[in-house]
Amino acid sequence: MIFTKYFVALTFLTLTFNALPARSQAVNNCIESAKKAPEPLNKLIALGRAKNVARQAAEAANGGINKYRADDAMHGPVAQAPCTDNGDGTWTFTFGGTVPGDETPAFETAVTINSDTFEVTVDRNTDLRTAGDI
Repeated sequence: MIFTKYFVALTFLTLTFNALPARSQAVNNCIESAKKAPEPLNKLIALGRAKNVARQAAEAANGGINKYRADDAMHGPVAQAPCTDNGDGTWTFTFGGTVPGDETPAFETAVTINSDTFEVTVDRNTDLRTAGDI
């Protein structure tokens, strides 16, 4: 059982720190901050969860997955996610989204997640097709 936990942790860390972005993207200083935390593994796991929560909040704000698909960076390794550590215990993910079947970004969303409570705030959700907040 202990071997399995270490294997999973090692695999997670390897994928997190060695992932190369598929394309240029926004800053991700969340990884560096998490590595400096008192319990870095727990913080990195929390960061991965926060990325998924942010993506789900954007999906909900835009009418669900039948109407909205978050940028690929929000589906892959957390190291690729466009994340900013706000220095106050929160992380902000700013990312694009498309209409299903489309490749042109139609939305830009900023979601802030509390790293301890996972409280979610959708800070901005802009429909780029109309250039207005939804």
